Order: sequence, then C-alpha cells, then structure tokens
Amino acid sequence: MTGENNPLLRFSQTSGLLPQEEMLEVAKRNSDLNIGIPKETSFQEKRVSLVPSAVAVLVSNGHNVIVETGAGVNANYQDKDYSEAGAQIAYNTEQVYKSDLVLKVAPPTFDEIEMMKPKQHLISALQLTVQQKNYFNHLISKKITGLAFDFIKDRSGIYPIVRAMSEIAGNTSILIASEYMSTTNGGRGMMLGGISGVPPTEVVIIGAGTVGEFAARAAVGLGAHVKIFDNSLYRLRRLQNDLGMRLFTSIIQPRELENALKTADVVIGAIRAKEGRTPVVITEEMVSNMQFGSVIVDISIDQGGCFETSQVTNHANPVFRKYGVTHYCVPNIASRVSQTASKALSNIFTPILLEMGEKGGMENYLRINAGVRNGVYLYNGILTHKYIGETYNIPYKDLDLLIAATQW
Repeated sequence: MTGENNPLLRFSQTSGLLPQEEMLEVAKRNSDLNIGIPKETSFQEKRVSLVPSAVAVLVSNGHNVIVETGAGVNANYQDKDYSEAGAQIAYNTEQVYKSDLVLKVAPPTFDEIEMMKPKQHLISALQLTVQQKNYFNHLISKKITGLAFDFIKDRSGIYPIVRAMSEIAGNTSILIASEYMSTTNGGRGMMLGGISGVPPTEVVIIGAGTVGEFAARAAVGLGAHVKIFDNSLYRLRRLQNDLGMRLFTSIIQPRELENALKTADVVIGAIRAKEGRTPVVITEEMVSNMQFGSVIVDISIDQGGCFETSQVTNHANPVFRKYGVTHYCVPNIASRVSQTASKALSNIFTPILLEMGEKGGMENYLRINAGVRNGVYLYNGILTHKYIGETYNIPYKDLDLLIAATQW
C-alpha cells in the first residue's frame, strides 16, 4: 500500500499527529544590574548602603556599581576604597541617579526624586511617620518602583534589616546611658553595673523585642539589675529563654511600672509599633517622680516616642533635661556607629542583589521572592501599600494582581 493510499498516514496528517519538534524552555538570561550609590544628604545620616567589600563581590559577578564621591566618608570609607573594589566614582550627583537601580539608606529628598529618571527602581528606607502625601505623589509621577528595605522579610518571616539595626540600637543604648550617668556629663556619677560591695544600678527596659533583648544583654553583661516590661507574655518568655536566666519581667501595668521607675537609674524605651505611632506608656507624671539625674533613652522616638516628655533631638545636641531627668531622644541611633551599621546593611543587600541579577532583574525577582516583594510600596508608579493609601487618601492596588497582570 503506497503512502498516498495509506489511511493511517492520511489521518495523522489531517489530525496533526506527525512528530513535532520538542519545545524546550529557554532559560532566562542573567541581568547585569546597574546600581547607583548616592551620598546621603539627610540630616546626620552617616551610613552607606554598600561597603567596598560588598561592591567588590557585585562587580566580580558582572554588575556595574556607581558610587558618588564622598558617599562612604562618614563611615570611614574613602573613594579609593570603592575604586579599588571596582566601582566607578561619580563626581556628579545626577550621574548616580541615572542608574537603573538606586540604593540608598535614607528616603530620597524632593530634589533627589527630581533627578531620578522615569520607571527607575529605588531601594531605601521609607520612614512612614515622617513622610507627606506630596512625597508619594512625586514618586508616583516618575512611575518609580519603590522598595522599602525596612519592610523586607527573610524566609523565616523576620525583618532582617530592622532586626540588625535594632540589635545595634539595643546594645548602643546602654553604652549611651552609661556615658550620661557619669559626672562629666551631668549625671549622678554612677557606673552602670556595679562592683563588689556596691549595689548594682537599676535598668528598666520597656519592650521585649529585639531592641529590648540586646539592651538587656548589654546591661546584664555590665552587672546591672534589669527589669523588663512588655504586653506580650510570649516575648517576655522568649527573652528570658534567649538570655538563659531569670529576670524581673512584667506586663505593662501602670502601678507596677511607676514603682519600677521611681528607683530606676536608666530607662530604655524600646517599643515598636507595627503601624503608625508608638503608644505613649510613660506619662509625664511618672517621669516627674523619677530620681534626679536618672537617664531616659527613648529608642522609640523613631516612631514618635513612648515617653510623654520625649522630644526629638539630634547627634549634635542629643540630650535635654526635664524634671532633672536626662532625655536622650535621637532618631537613628545606628548612625552613631556608622561603619558597623553599614556593614550590617551590606550583609543583607549583597545576597539580595546577587540573586536579583541571577533571576533577570528586579521585575522577575519580585515575582519569585515574597519576602522582598513585601517591601514594595510603589510598582511602576502605582501605589501598592494599603496603609499609605488609606492614610493619605491615595488610590492603591494589590501588588500580587499587578505582578500577575504583567506576566501576560
């Protein structure tokens, strides 16, 4: 039987059953990132988003890094450190903001946003409590994709950058309090901790999160008697288990808290609100009953402060006294130890950027990494953050739906 008269052959031809070429998936090509590191212009911001060793890793993996001259000076990194790591040094700020991805610590100012190009990618802190509606509208007009690093989650659901900065703030707060307890700084002339035969100083910590935990570690290490207050029994138990010792712990009850404050030498405010302002748990009356010369370090001032008497100060004039109590209310304590903080930031940013390049760039990476996607508040100029939208009456959309729509 010839091929023309073969009924099986004719059926296969008409039914599309002839052997077809195998369709193999074409792997997505790696994307070489073009990263700009501008010099921070925000008041007393001394950190830099990438240290030279991190830049060297990125450059060796094929990425291009442009660093504005002087960007690392406040963290004790010179231009030559970055150039030797393979970065291009930019002597014009606008050149840095021509990069596809701008990576910085503080949110960009209005002048910096003006230098950004349309459809650009931005990674920085968001600092919700200090922003205004015009700030977001300006970014929206540029169709920016904005990613707030303080909202990025890791695979275990932890905010790694918030945790790293909280560890620094907790440790540093005890060292700060120790300074202001000395006679040379107008304090009571006491050493934080104690020695044999001398009763230890009393440290009260409000909040049992990461800041509270590392403040407690530092205070206990110096020999202080520590009392910790929090509204979560789970956090109080976890803190005691992590420290491996039994401490004075209590739910935040006004009477119990007031009694502890009366004998406290140092009080650390370490409460973090999930959204909006930190609740005020220490009233002005409680502060007025504290010992003369005692010290308050309100780390919660970044979100408004948890002491009724708190007022924002700065690194140049860090303290004020009210009712004889020294108040240290400087936001961004991590800038006080800028090199340590910069290294901590680099340790988190570097693997994210490397993986972002391997997955084909920011757009593709956001589709597959839910933790990093959690930090997105603007997507191609569309607001995706519910809290911002409701607070400033700006229309917002669901990010997952937007990303799904761009796949087709």
